[in-house]
Amino acid sequence: MTVVRALRERLPSEDIVYLGDTARVPYGTKSADTITRFAVEDAGFLVGRGVKLIVVACHSASSVALPELERRFGPPVVGVIEPGAKALVAATERNRVGVIGTHATIGSAAYERAIRAERPGIEILAKPTPLFVPLAEEGWTDNRVAEQAAHEYLDGMKREGIDALLLGCTHFPLLADVIGRVTGREVKLVDSSEATADSVRGLLGEQGLLKEAGEGSQRFYLTDLTPNFAAVGARFLGAAPGEVMRASVAGRDT
Repeated sequence: MTVVRALRERLPSEDIVYLGDTARVPYGTKSADTITRFAVEDAGFLVGRGVKLIVVACHSASSVALPELERRFGPPVVGVIEPGAKALVAATERNRVGVIGTHATIGSAAYERAIRAERPGIEILAKPTPLFVPLAEEGWTDNRVAEQAAHEYLDGMKREGIDALLLGCTHFPLLADVIGRVTGREVKLVDSSEATADSVRGLLGEQGLLKEAGEGSQRFYLTDLTPNFAAVGARFLGAAPGEVMRASVAGRDT
């Protein structure tokens, strides 16, 4: 949802089809094989709705499933790993950076590979911070519980002298204020959602696919109509998501 928000800000004329696999989340605790299978099914649903580009707006799926999605489907596929890595490298001055994400994202080492592809020799401190996900969904983004979790996760990174920290999960921008207070002003926070939206805009322009006139639409599909989605969606988007439809990843709306 944070990626959707960034896309709407940068590409107001584009139509956005969002699929949230709410029946099977969280992806970050699952095996690479399972994540890849789910991602292929999700992408198939989107291709069935005629999309011209697929954004894998999930770090766990981007870290393991991107090659398979690119092999199977025709539209360009953009993940969140490479744009985030490039933005992080651009932000650091001391060549010492931190990356936080789910267990699946950090365990895949995808960010380390992408970051070192941009700048060999850079020092990277990577750490899973799984409690940030339920805190963001619960709306506990700026209270004592969130601050204590941030200290537990990030105090060591701060002592190690990082000067840039990648928020390597699309939930984490909601906790940016508390994370920023804990890490201090000397540590730049990098939001991969914004970097991904910039990458999408550039790619659409390069391929002559950019829609520059009119007001874009948004369609929201969920694999399970969870009762708290409207509240969670409003926190992530900054506004209510509007009509939400139930979807089957086999390609049938119900």
